[in-house]
Amino acid sequence: MTNIDSLFDLRLDAAQQPTWPDAKKVEAVVTELKKLPPLVFAGEADALKAKIAQAQDGGAFWLQGGDCAETFAAATADSIRNRIKTILQMAAVLQYGASMPVIKVGRMAGQFAKPRSNDFEIRGDVKLPAYRGDAVNDLEFSESARTADPERLLRVYNTSAATLNLVRAFTHGGFADLRKVHEWNKGFIKDSKIGPRYEAMAKEIGRALDFMKSAGIEHDAITRVDFFSSHEALILDYERALARIDSRTDLAYAVSAHFIWIGERTRQIDGAHIDFASKVMNPIGVKLGPKTSPDEVEDLIKKLNPDNEPGRLTFITRMGATNIEEKLPPLIKRVNELGARILWVSDPMHGNTYEAPTGYKTRKFDDVIAEVTSFFKVHKELGTHPGGIHIELTGDDVTECVGGGEEISHEDLATRYESACDPRLNHTQSLELAFLVAQSLRDR
Repeated sequence: MTNIDSLFDLRLDAAQQPTWPDAKKVEAVVTELKKLPPLVFAGEADALKAKIAQAQDGGAFWLQGGDCAETFAAATADSIRNRIKTILQMAAVLQYGASMPVIKVGRMAGQFAKPRSNDFEIRGDVKLPAYRGDAVNDLEFSESARTADPERLLRVYNTSAATLNLVRAFTHGGFADLRKVHEWNKGFIKDSKIGPRYEAMAKEIGRALDFMKSAGIEHDAITRVDFFSSHEALILDYERALARIDSRTDLAYAVSAHFIWIGERTRQIDGAHIDFASKVMNPIGVKLGPKTSPDEVEDLIKKLNPDNEPGRLTFITRMGATNIEEKLPPLIKRVNELGARILWVSDPMHGNTYEAPTGYKTRKFDDVIAEVTSFFKVHKELGTHPGGIHIELTGDDVTECVGGGEEISHEDLATRYESACDPRLNHTQSLELAFLVAQSLRDR
């Protein structure tokens, strides 16, 4: 059997890694993680890969959403349920509006680490290490809280396991039953501008399901859904410790999530993150920003999917609303020239962040919509499939992104700004986006 530790090249540079103060403590944590059961299974990752292959051919749409950075404190049953509910509602809007299967993927059960532009944060005369997510340190601005602690990786594992347990209960235990599409709306957007539109759609779905029942047509797909986990594979001590050899195939899989992606700051072609991604059999994503060149895209394809395996590789573009129509076409054209099987997904969040006059990091809902609209426009012009969206969202009624039907202003941001890192779409804004994307899918 293959030795998992021998697969990864530990000599390569690894960007954005924590500065652990105690190497022996790290070694002890990694040893413990290696003993723990998988969070996900190889067969589940293979099932997701098959669905991605379907989307690459234009037969499905990818919906990925969740927190910018999960926190241990927010991993409550209510918070997890609300995020799942939001994604299920968005999926219902997309699937009904576009008559297309929707692949449901959560940015959850592992998204506890974040890359940072600066290693330090300065407040007044105090300089401390930057907050790198609950996997590394704490948001509290004190020396003890900001000191990197590898034992937090064990808490990441345990919190992820608890989250996945709840996700599986919700999605397979009746909560995701399409016949409850009305109930998903309770306590959420019934008073918002988007509420009547959602309710009208829910009634149409209900009538269709009643017709199927009267005709004697029943199917498990109505009562349960496949819901996959994903996160950025950032902290390699954690990811390598949670790699396993599949007993069926003697091949390596990342068992920290069904789908992992490599971020814009860590996708160096000769770096440790791309090396790790190239050695595991999971479906892999790579974030591509506006500075990405067609040659870089080609190198990534050759490194991560040399055999052009269907469903293996997804490119998640984060260009910014003002850049996408110029920067995306050359990348798509190079992929087409290579004949590579790629799922193209739009991340309209990360390229549209700015600081509001009130000091809060925010995004304009109109910019998010503009980038998604341009994403569809580019693919339509090039004859390719706009395969999905990647959204930072919450199921809660936060005020972190300005605009939308609720017309959140810069002054409103302080009302309920709860993100530990980047601003997220709230529940209503997420549903607004889903209706707009559904229309774009119909018109593509």
